[in-house]
Amino acid sequence: MTALSINVNKFALIRNARGADMPNLVNISKKCIDYGADGITVHPRPDERHVKYTDLHEIKDLTNDFKKIEFNIEGYPSDDFINRVLDVLPDQVTLVPDPPEALTSSFGWDCEKYQEFLTDVINRFKKNNIRVSIFINPSIKTLSNLEIIKPDRVELYTYDYARNYAVNKTKALASYIEVTEYLRKEFSQISFNAGHDLNLNNLEYLLKNIPTIEEVSIGHALVCDSIDLGLKQTVEKYKKITKK
Repeated sequence: MTALSINVNKFALIRNARGADMPNLVNISKKCIDYGADGITVHPRPDERHVKYTDLHEIKDLTNDFKKIEFNIEGYPSDDFINRVLDVLPDQVTLVPDPPEALTSSFGWDCEKYQEFLTDVINRFKKNNIRVSIFINPSIKTLSNLEIIKPDRVELYTYDYARNYAVNKTKALASYIEVTEYLRKEFSQISFNAGHDLNLNNLEYLLKNIPTIEEVSIGHALVCDSIDLGLKQTVEKYKKITKK
């Protein structure tokens, strides 16, 4: 079974639009858990246009109330981000290379270029018993020095897969299969997560062909589906796929 972590950033964006506390992010997160989610993901950005840093402890307190629900914080590892994560101590931190002004995460790490930087950051989190995942492109060329960097997991950036799925799903998935097979062979200790633009249409094919994916993080599509289906039915539909 693949774990379903729900990214609540877009719920936070709706809340922030009116400068009030509706919807309340803890309540939304609690409903997601009640309806079947295995974890909650947030991506606090420096401008706090989505999740705010003040939300982090409240969501961590919520997930602590459940034995098997994980809290995952995504973000670019600036000094401020690192300090805030170490203050909260989530179950997992996912490092993404996007700059502060980025609309959304749009590419993975170049592990050769950022070897020393990533190694230092990952060691800091591991010393505090936080699992570390890093965002990667579906390309072997960007994965050199993983044996030095030593993340616990890598998150497959699935934008290219989602964009090309309707055209040719086999071709769209080819580079991801190549990367996961390479990693299993060369770095068997590293596990896989996946995320970005996954939805009810393309998720099952991904997990059927790469069943070793430990966790998927889904936010934008899930919020959009909730408008049509309601949150409970939407979470249940995603969970039905990840449980297979």
